[in-house]
Amino acid sequence: MSAPFQLKPLPFAEDALSPVINAQTLGFHHGKHHATYVNTLNKLLENDPLKDSSLEEIVKAAHGKPEKQALFNNAGQVWNHDFYWNSLRPNGGGKPTGKIGDLIKDSFGDYDKFKSEFANAAVTQFGSGWAWLCAEGNKLTIRKTPNAESPLHMPGVKALLTIDVWEHAYYLDYQNRRVDYANAVIDKLLNWEFAEKNLG
Repeated sequence: MSAPFQLKPLPFAEDALSPVINAQTLGFHHGKHHATYVNTLNKLLENDPLKDSSLEEIVKAAHGKPEKQALFNNAGQVWNHDFYWNSLRPNGGGKPTGKIGDLIKDSFGDYDKFKSEFANAAVTQFGSGWAWLCAEGNKLTIRKTPNAESPLHMPGVKALLTIDVWEHAYYLDYQNRRVDYANAVIDKLLNWEFAEKNLG
C-alpha cells in the first residue's frame, strides 16, 4: 500500500485491554497521536518521489538522511505503531509455549530472565522510544530504540514484538511508573501468536 496511507483500525475494541491500558489511553494514543503521524506523513509525501512506495520502503529510504528526517519520523512512527497494536491482545502475555517458548528458553535461559531483560529494556530506554523482542539468526534478542527508530534498519534483525515507551502510551494509566506498565504488558497483553507469525 502506498500513499495516501490510512489509519488502520485497532485489532481489538478500545476497551479490550482494560485495566492494563484503558480505553481513554487507547483513544488518545491511536485516535490522536497515531492519526497525526498518518496525516503528517501523507502531507509530506504529496510531492515526494517516494509517494508511490510502501510504508516499509519509505522508512528504509528516509532513514539516516537529514533532508528526509521529518518523513522518516512520521513514516517510522506509523510503522512502529501498526506493529505495536499487533504486539498486544486481550488476555495475552505470560509464558509462551511452542516454538517461541523453546527459543526463549534457548536464548535467555528461562521465561523469568526474558521478562526481566525485556522490562529492563523498556524502563532504561532514555526518553521516548521502544523496546523490541527480535530474532537474529537462531536466537532471540532484546533491543531498544529511540524515537521513531526500529529494527527495520538493522541488518539480520527481525522484529517480533514491541512495547511503546513514549509517555503517551502509559502516562494516563501509570503516570511516571513505566516499570509497572512494562511488566503489566508483558504479563497480560503480549501477543505471542503475532510473534510466532513474525518468526516466519
